[in-house]
Amino acid sequence: MTGETVITIIGNLTADPEMRTTRNGSTVANFSIAATPRVFDKQSNQWVDGDALFLRCTAWRDLASHCAQTLRKGMRVIAQGRLQQRSYQAQDGSNRTVIELQVDEIGPSLRYATAQVQKMQSGGYQGGSANGGGYQQPQQAQQQSQAPADDPWGAPAGEPDF
Repeated sequence: MTGETVITIIGNLTADPEMRTTRNGSTVANFSIAATPRVFDKQSNQWVDGDALFLRCTAWRDLASHCAQTLRKGMRVIAQGRLQQRSYQAQDGSNRTVIELQVDEIGPSLRYATAQVQKMQSGGYQGGSANGGGYQQPQQAQQQSQAPADDPWGAPAGEPDF
């Protein structure tokens, strides 16, 4: 990733991720994140919303599938990836340029919600549920057989073993 612009954005999904398969068989999910800064206005003695930044995001392969299964409109997420610029010709013949975030990592923000993490067979991790802060539970956490003793992701949450 040398020379690439890596950023982290925290915001809310504007819609459910849209997943599709490309001609060569790759899976891709597209979604937008809206980040709205809040600033304190000393004159009115209130917090006010600033101008929202809407950033189009793309996730590929397993991450795309995990996004489509887990993330829903309105969820507050933290995403990190590489900014990329691409140009294309629109249907009306005009040339257009867009800046997108190629997502490398994404997950729900735990500032106003909770989440349950479920290990995927392919070695990745998937969020099972998120409640609070306007989130809806995307799917019921599936009951799994007893996890191996050395698998911290399969252990139930509880008192730390110090």
